Amino acid sequence: MRVVRRALPMLAALLVGGFAMMLAPSGSFTPLWLPIALAVGALAWVLFQPLDAQRDDLLPALAALLTCLGLTEIARLSPLLAHKQLWWCAIALAVVLVLSPMLTNFRRMASYKYIWVLASLILFVLLVVVGHEVNGARLWIAIGPLHLEPVEFIKLFIVFFLAAYLAEMGDVIADAKPWSLRANAKYLGPLFLGWGASTAILIVQRDLGMAALLLATFATMLYAATRRIDIVLGGLAIFGVAALWALHRYTYVQTRVGVWLHPFAHPLGRGYQAAQSYYSLAAGGLLGTGYRLGHPGFIPDVATDYIYAAFSEEFGLIGAIVILALYVALVRRILVAGLERPDLYAKLLAVGLSATLGFQVAIIVGGVIGLFPLTGITLPFVSYGGSSLVANVVLIALAWSLSARPRRVAPARVAPPSGDEAPSL
Repeated sequence: MRVVRRALPMLAALLVGGFAMMLAPSGSFTPLWLPIALAVGALAWVLFQPLDAQRDDLLPALAALLTCLGLTEIARLSPLLAHKQLWWCAIALAVVLVLSPMLTNFRRMASYKYIWVLASLILFVLLVVVGHEVNGARLWIAIGPLHLEPVEFIKLFIVFFLAAYLAEMGDVIADAKPWSLRANAKYLGPLFLGWGASTAILIVQRDLGMAALLLATFATMLYAATRRIDIVLGGLAIFGVAALWALHRYTYVQTRVGVWLHPFAHPLGRGYQAAQSYYSLAAGGLLGTGYRLGHPGFIPDVATDYIYAAFSEEFGLIGAIVILALYVALVRRILVAGLERPDLYAKLLAVGLSATLGFQVAIIVGGVIGLFPLTGITLPFVSYGGSSLVANVVLIALAWSLSARPRRVAPARVAPPSGDEAPSL
């Protein structure tokens, strides 16, 4: 019975997602055995975990459903990219299966808090030495046929570091007076070195989207651990100054801001992508044009940067809201999993993971609909992007481990005495 209960949410998600994928253009998911093997692998992933603990089994199921919906839209836009994304799904499943023992014993990661910072800096050095630029930002490392985006993993490393450090020093930082420079420098120094170095390098690399994501995650976790709004405002001020510096320093950043402010000033030039995205959003209306009946292909790089616009065009405002509702459910469940844990480290880890996922969705969706300048980060699980998919599957696997709690054993029922055995007065 436990096995059935564990597998049921994932099975339902795969059935709904599989039906959606059947609507994709013929030949999008070849060879046919690959999606079937992935479905079996997803079921094996959830059944591989210990059954003696209760987990929030909707977490991996929701991630699988979003991935299937993303594959369906990617296949409609580019069957070649859909084929590649299938293989990235296989890699992501393999990674979480290998890492399952470590993720189950996630508290041990707190012992290596400075290792996560060192790993982040090493990845940044590799980007500088062997990385190559895409759309004005040096973010990619090529390893044979694979192109990896290290910042997708750095966002997780920073969360691991912040959760461990704040669980250890959060009370001390909370008690330090804002005007006590010595105390703040002593206890906040390692924090700002770990987060600040990564953010500064991202700004230099012209990846302001990921820098903003790290800032939002940092501010959320810091406030959750210390309730000190002065430090949060200080971090925001530092980021604002750095963003202004990047705006005056890099033409690429100036172009992004200019397109955001005046998307139709150059409708056949630098504003073409944003303008076509707005046309897609408008064409979708409430119910959408219908799957494979819209024209999202007019948007350059639609499968990566603007897949939310493509989905909105063909499934309308209702479909777009459904996608956001699935993300809200994921973020909420990760937070709840952390709140049910007794230790501060687990709570902060859950806050960091939910903030990372939630702010990433907010940044890319806000950029697509014009709330702020578009950045090059992906829509988790839905956009095409191998590194993003692997990192976010690991995020969900870790959150799923956080949700584990011992099963409640029902008290033994004592049979009432029979009439013959009733005690006499």
